[in-house]
Amino acid sequence: MTAPAPEEASPGVLSHRQILTVLSGLMLGMLLAALDQTIMASAMKTIADQLHGQTIQAWATTAYLITATISTPLYGKLSDIFGRKPMYLTAISFFLLGSVLAGIAGSMYELAAYRAVQGLGAGGLMSLALAIIADLVSPRERSKYQSYFMGVWGLSSVAGPVVGGFFAGLDDFAGLEGWRWVFLLNVPIALVTLVVVTKYLNVPHKPVPQKVDYWGAIALTVGLVPLLIVAEQGREWGWGSGQAVAMYATGVVGLIWFVWNERRMGDAALLPLRLFQSQAFSLLNVVNFIMGVGMFGMMMSLPLYLQIVKGASPTESGLMTLPLTFGILFAAIGSGRIISRTGRYRIFPIIGLGLTAVSLFLFAQIGVDTTLTSSMLIMLLAGAGLGLCMQPLILAIQNDVEPKDIGVATSSATFFRSIGGTVGTAVFLSILFTVVGDRISDAFASVRTDPAFLAALRENPQFAGQLQGGNGIDLNNTAFLNDLHPTLARPILTGFSSSLDTVFLVGGFVVLVAFVLIWFLKEAPLSDKSGLQRMAEAEPALA
Repeated sequence: MTAPAPEEASPGVLSHRQILTVLSGLMLGMLLAALDQTIMASAMKTIADQLHGQTIQAWATTAYLITATISTPLYGKLSDIFGRKPMYLTAISFFLLGSVLAGIAGSMYELAAYRAVQGLGAGGLMSLALAIIADLVSPRERSKYQSYFMGVWGLSSVAGPVVGGFFAGLDDFAGLEGWRWVFLLNVPIALVTLVVVTKYLNVPHKPVPQKVDYWGAIALTVGLVPLLIVAEQGREWGWGSGQAVAMYATGVVGLIWFVWNERRMGDAALLPLRLFQSQAFSLLNVVNFIMGVGMFGMMMSLPLYLQIVKGASPTESGLMTLPLTFGILFAAIGSGRIISRTGRYRIFPIIGLGLTAVSLFLFAQIGVDTTLTSSMLIMLLAGAGLGLCMQPLILAIQNDVEPKDIGVATSSATFFRSIGGTVGTAVFLSILFTVVGDRISDAFASVRTDPAFLAALRENPQFAGQLQGGNGIDLNNTAFLNDLHPTLARPILTGFSSSLDTVFLVGGFVVLVAFVLIWFLKEAPLSDKSGLQRMAEAEPALA
């Protein structure tokens, strides 16, 4: 067999085996971020009980979300300046440090602070992995490799709830409380990732003599942190409360400052405004934002339906969403191979957003008596829709910019989708808890003369006293539904199901907007050269 030509003979070209070696390190890094989120979802209640912080548990999620969102565009820009490898190692190191600290947290406030450190790392794990693949692989072939990332997310969505539920259910493991291993499990994965990335991620990089936009990072922080906080806490504070209004005002001032600073910094800006002069770049980021709203809203609502209405445990609900995962995987892998073969990508987000909107409208029809088979078929449809959208949207953004901007362009896509997810989660939870009280009251009113309901009420005088005492039902903890008489529980389940139908309906109309917008995307030919090849070709011209 003929030995492969040295890399110098063909700048920017790596063999399939070399790419897979690099990809293994990137996949481990993405596994850290993906697995952490799904494990936390099933273990959070136990962790909050152990740390006596059930009422403030949201801050552990909020702190992580804030730092991950803010750091995403910063990683993209700094990697364009200093190189992908040092920034990716930085992201892994932050995540490793945050995981160790979270594993020894002594209070919910400490956990929130340490989760913020984790978030500093998570902000770079996803966006930099996609940027590195863009450096190594041409747009034409990129979807084929990016589908491996979908496999990582699929694995985490299956393993996360099971592993999280397992450790949360242990009183003790290896001398430590079981829930602490939810975080400490990241440590060996992070250490292996550091070794693999250090040894194999040798992507050529030419330093860019450019100032770092620190003021832009500060302005973005001032603009987004208050808005992210109010998105998470606004329902509890009241959307029109003094605290919320102060957050709105601070956020608006920060965003105005950010735009002014980015205009002043030009090419050195954290998020160069010249990129938005491209119709495709602007349109795709708007679609990413809207898709994030609908996608995260749906993913937040499904576990609530399965756990509250269907009575599934967190682990069981995670396993019940397997059709969603399979739909994402098969659609992403299949579309990736077709894009590699044909070079056409525009049709996939059009079909994908259409399927996602249809699936949300179908979810708006499910109720207490809907079979799990029906729900899981809709999940499969929703997963296929999301799988057809995720890769082509990133690919189109990367294909639209110069090689020197791939890092910041990729991080912008992740950034806008993350912001959309935060908004979607906050808005949909607000809708849910705004209407659920009235829906449950209406459901009880419809059965007050039902003989079976009255008989069950007489058998449960304590619950009857709650209903008649004017205190109502405490929806902050729905565990009582597990032991409540089925006839008495049904109006509550009906109210929750009806409220979730409203949430899904709103989500369907939101995604429908993205579906309309994506038709305006003009398909540009996909380059058959990697980012490194294009940079190598551009160097003589720049010189």
